[in-house]
Amino acid sequence: MENSSPLVLMLLGAALMLCLHPLQAQIDGTGLFHDYYAKSCPKAEEIIKSIVEKAVKKEARMAASLLRMHFHDCFVKGCDASILLDDTSNFTGEKTANPNRNSVRGFDVVDNIKAALEKACPGVVSCADIVTVAARDSVVLSGGPSWIVPLGRRDSRGASLQGANQNIPAPNSTHQTLETKFKLKGLDVVDLVVLSGGHTIGLSRCTSFKQRLYNLTGNGKPDPTVDQGYLKQLTTLCPQTGTDDNQTTPLDLVSPTKFDTHYFKNLESGKGLLITDEILYSTKGSKTAALVKFYASHSQAFFQQFAKSMIKMGNITPLIKPSGEIRKNCRKMN
Repeated sequence: MENSSPLVLMLLGAALMLCLHPLQAQIDGTGLFHDYYAKSCPKAEEIIKSIVEKAVKKEARMAASLLRMHFHDCFVKGCDASILLDDTSNFTGEKTANPNRNSVRGFDVVDNIKAALEKACPGVVSCADIVTVAARDSVVLSGGPSWIVPLGRRDSRGASLQGANQNIPAPNSTHQTLETKFKLKGLDVVDLVVLSGGHTIGLSRCTSFKQRLYNLTGNGKPDPTVDQGYLKQLTTLCPQTGTDDNQTTPLDLVSPTKFDTHYFKNLESGKGLLITDEILYSTKGSKTAALVKFYASHSQAFFQQFAKSMIKMGNITPLIKPSGEIRKNCRKMN
């Protein structure tokens, strides 16, 4: 390969190693196993996949919604299905947190999966594992990579509104804030860039990126990193005043329902939608900029690393037996 940088060679080597050594079923130290339900509910993953497939066929956007739900769950208290709990008169969950309110979607799909699993094998499959497997299946159904999901998570008996507000990166986070919040969860810069690549599918509301169109730094001017043609397109969709900021536009304007590398190519041309997208590339001299450039032209490496990073994220402080519980209804504790 001509003019290959040390970073490019390192990443290609990592991708090759993944090809030679398939992702392991058990992740050291977590107590999770790919065949956890082999005897207790052998058709669990098949049931989850069939319902996710129907949901995505009905609405392609649902794939991105289920992937995002998994991310928002894992960044608060770990991957424990705390995001699914409804508020009650004496309990406050995470659904009304700023990153989740009127934004996180797919709860009805999880309900349908849980109902089917309770019918097939009552009290066996956790809501936390449902969310994790559904995220994997959503990526696959969108044309992305597959991976072995370690299983055996249990469901939390609590939630953290404060944690949801503090731990989930906001769409206007700085480069340093992104790195810090990922690092606090045991995720490195490669994980940050690759998992951000999940924005190759899905939509975002005007309210999530409007600041950069009109007044990024308080000077009344747009973000200078936005391509001018793209800026005009976005300001037409999201006028500064007199509009519904809940209107949506694709995170990847080229192929919004296909899991591919156009997300990274968009960043290279100033067409990343969120501040947290474009900043990965516009922060010149950063490792994230080099990674964006690499993955834009190495789709296989992106797919391989995305699978690895998803497993890593899915293993953030999971609850395992005897901790937690197996909820009968994902929206409330037993």
